[in-house]
Amino acid sequence: MFRNQYDSDVTVWSPQGRLHQVEYAMEAVNLGSATVGLKSKTHAVLIALKRASSELSAYQKKIINIDDHIGITISGLTADARILSRYMRTECLNYKYSFDAFMPLNRLISVLGKWKFFL
Repeated sequence: MFRNQYDSDVTVWSPQGRLHQVEYAMEAVNLGSATVGLKSKTHAVLIALKRASSELSAYQKKIINIDDHIGITISGLTADARILSRYMRTECLNYKYSFDAFMPLNRLISVLGKWKFFL
């Protein structure tokens, strides 16, 4: 009945003893589609299952280019992944302008791990 009062944080329990944020996350996983990445010494392939959530909706883009040498796939909610991909694109572009070279993948991952999402 008063679900909105108890779904603002993952640590807030409802009177029924439920964590609504965890339930929302589990439902998002169920709505996602599969993605696979394969890598060899010379090539890498990203594959995503193209699926619409309903007959009236369009397919969502599941494979995103970050830079000429980096790409990601989305298997969950696209809004969160688009924020991450935009941040990674910006970091790669800044690195390219500063050093005139592609940003190393390990450096991008390190920068991404230090980024505070919700400031």
